[in-house]
Amino acid sequence: MVRRVFPICFLLLAGWSWVGFCADETQEEYAVPLTKGKPYIHVVHEGRSIRIERIQDPEFELKGYFAKTARKCPPFCIHPMKAAPDVETIGEVELFEFMETQLRDGTGVLIDARTPTWYKKGTIPGAVNYPFTEFSLPPEDPAWEEIFVKFGAKPAQDPGLIEKAMQGMGLSGERLQSGKWDFSNAKNLVLFCNGPACGQSPHAIKGLLAAGYPAQKLFYFRGGMQMWELWGLTTVVPASE
Repeated sequence: MVRRVFPICFLLLAGWSWVGFCADETQEEYAVPLTKGKPYIHVVHEGRSIRIERIQDPEFELKGYFAKTARKCPPFCIHPMKAAPDVETIGEVELFEFMETQLRDGTGVLIDARTPTWYKKGTIPGAVNYPFTEFSLPPEDPAWEEIFVKFGAKPAQDPGLIEKAMQGMGLSGERLQSGKWDFSNAKNLVLFCNGPACGQSPHAIKGLLAAGYPAQKLFYFRGGMQMWELWGLTTVVPASE
């Protein structure tokens, strides 16, 4: 990050004449922005506003677990680009857009699907921890009711006579229903884990699909923590409970 000083000039009325003066204002200029024209974004994490930006040191090198290029396979095999059919895979730029829109207005949830031990080591700002094991329940498990309600789904209701008639004439769109649930106003979920060799978020996505969550409301950030840290992006350590 480079800080530059720019002169800001003012005109004031002093008596019957105008007096001019200049003051210095410091502005931040990012050598390494998130993307072209976007130096940083803000998200709310645990009640705090967090600025997401890239490390500005051009000599910085990633170290630690996410710098490793070889791990035992299985279980750490490279996963396919798609976690499941009809579930969109997104990258960092799409995640930035999601953070500035759906995450901000409450219509989306960013889910860290890793185990709590990993989550507590550091996560993406704005993410909440739902371990993949919570989505590994059988589809008939009653615990899904609490999960679905939390994400904005509602118990499905049979359409009334008027709505049925309108649907028959093509004047009313079908509700986004799956079994006994109406997902029309359910939140869009972006799931991630440790990266392309991590199976936790794909496992969670498959569990949600099996239970009836619509594929078009699920998104897979395949790069996960490994690519997030490789790009030198801001991470946060969750507050201790």
